[in-house]
Amino acid sequence: MIESWLCHEVVYGCCDILSSCYCSLFLKANSLKHFKMSRRKHEEDDGYERAYRKRRRVSENQDIEDRLESLIIRVGEKSTSSLESNLEGLASVLEADLASFRNKILRILSDCATKMPEKCTIYTTLVGLLNAKNYNFGGELVDYMVRSFKDNLKSCKWDAARYALRFLADLVNCHVIAAGSLLQLLDNMVDAAKEDGVPQVRKDWYVFSVLATLPWVGRELYEKKEQAFEHLLTTIEIFVRKRTKHHHAALQVWYAGTIHPQEEYLDCLWAQIKKLKQENWAEKHIPRPYLAFDSILCEALQHTLPAIIPPPHHDSYQYPMPWVVFRMFDYTDCPEGPSLPGAHSIERFLIEEHLHQILEMHHLERKDCAAHLLNYPYKLKIPLDYMIVEVIFAELFHMPSPRYLEIAYGSILIELCKLEPSTMPQVLAQATELLYCRIDNMNTSCFDRFVNWFSYHLSNFQFRWSWDDWESCLQLDPEHPRPKFIREVLLKSMRLSYHQRICDIMPEAFELLIPSKLEPKYKYSSENAG
Repeated sequence: MIESWLCHEVVYGCCDILSSCYCSLFLKANSLKHFKMSRRKHEEDDGYERAYRKRRRVSENQDIEDRLESLIIRVGEKSTSSLESNLEGLASVLEADLASFRNKILRILSDCATKMPEKCTIYTTLVGLLNAKNYNFGGELVDYMVRSFKDNLKSCKWDAARYALRFLADLVNCHVIAAGSLLQLLDNMVDAAKEDGVPQVRKDWYVFSVLATLPWVGRELYEKKEQAFEHLLTTIEIFVRKRTKHHHAALQVWYAGTIHPQEEYLDCLWAQIKKLKQENWAEKHIPRPYLAFDSILCEALQHTLPAIIPPPHHDSYQYPMPWVVFRMFDYTDCPEGPSLPGAHSIERFLIEEHLHQILEMHHLERKDCAAHLLNYPYKLKIPLDYMIVEVIFAELFHMPSPRYLEIAYGSILIELCKLEPSTMPQVLAQATELLYCRIDNMNTSCFDRFVNWFSYHLSNFQFRWSWDDWESCLQLDPEHPRPKFIREVLLKSMRLSYHQRICDIMPEAFELLIPSKLEPKYKYSSENAG
């Protein structure tokens, strides 16, 4: 469809060129010499025309492929038309172009499944519509995704493998893949967690990837394969209870005494899945556009996944390391607007995962990252500012080290304050106050990161802060974490400014915490210099 008008131009242009060549040949055929010269000329021109047509055809095909890629990637973005109508139109366009660009379409959809996981349900709906129109193409795409999933496992691309698994699971909702074959795949992955002689992190990742997939497909499995699904959950529960967690204490941000339990990531996700099960697998966060096409999708033939066995462990494999789920805010900390999802609600996990994905994708461009965070699609249903701040500090305090440079998180928070000056500075000030109040039990590494971030943040806002609110720390021992924190912040701030500026901004009561002025020492200017 897209290339029809381009093909018309090619045929029309080629006919004009060929007719001119034959006219030139007839006029120059008065003698044998002229005829041979014209023949040689014609052969040269004809070779040029073939090369020209080939180059033009390649260029036109590339243009069409670029247009197809743009259409697929941009589906689901803001548009004057509804998402359903856009998906229906795009499915018709792709179905008409399968004969010429089948491999290109397969590759684009596979890439979108792993590189744009936030639009997973949009692309699964598109695949479902294509499967309803062309059963063979649906089977080819399933095979393509299975190969991608296996390749990602073998090459240790764990996030891509998990997103591919999620995509395959959501295809069950679109009636592309049979529920029984997906359940067999999930069983095989949980069986990988029962292996002996393999690292704990390998077992944890396979169970985590299965649990992280259930919010998308749990209800469908519960309705169609209840007994087998219940057996899978029982196996996971036994594993979670028996696993060792020696790493838990070393990865905590606070040693003890905080109002928020510092849960290990797999324990927390299992608690969220159990609560989702109690609510009959009904969540309020995942968009499901395929529900609008249920009458079309339910009539399509389904495909069966081949037997997929996880690759065996190899000593060279590097698995994702465990972490502790960071919690800073409670629903009581959000005075107005929508309430904060509970710590064990599946919505909390889904939102935080999406925000972490945005940081991962855009952390090198602070302005783009801040804009994407604030344009979160469900921002009217949640206290977005609080959740963004909590996720960024979770990244900053990640143990044993943050994923990216510390200054990256500080610069993103500054951009957020610039884009949302009416709310974000207040939320960030509230977060700083909470962290300061709980600093007595903070991990030493996190203490240093807190100092580095706060001094950098102050230097970008003229070092303005309500220091009088922290005056009570002056009654404590100088080595207590609170006065020590202020002293370290002022020392860092002096490096970002100068001594007199620090003296001017601090109240007189904090004089003892202000670092002494550094004076230069000239080695050869002393009286005793030889």
